Amino acid sequence: MRHLDHVGVAVPDLDAALKLWKALLGEEPVIEDVEGQKVRTATFPSGIELLAPLSAASPISRFLDKRGAGIHHVTLRVQDLDAELKRLKDAGVRLINEEPVPGAGGCRIAFVHPKATGGVLLELAEHE
Repeated sequence: MRHLDHVGVAVPDLDAALKLWKALLGEEPVIEDVEGQKVRTATFPSGIELLAPLSAASPISRFLDKRGAGIHHVTLRVQDLDAELKRLKDAGVRLINEEPVPGAGGCRIAFVHPKATGGVLLELAEHE
């Protein structure tokens, strides 16, 4: 594990959230659709990632329905995602993704189950 990469914030309306977060941070985000995760992301240079569902089948839709807008996940940057996943699996840590999947910005990601982390959805991200 290297360091904190970003904090993901679930929002029901990306346009409304962008107005607020642009004013708060004074930054312009990179906006991207991540079809595999069924989300539209807005990633700010300071490390805030807004997540809005692209469909009702999105995990973000389910999150918003259950918990409302707010912090969805914390992401740690890793140097070798395959090695980290193997290490965690060998240690008996419950994973959502046992293999990396494509994430925003072209990185590879995997999620650790919140039941393994005391209730925090932890994303691991490997950037090229």
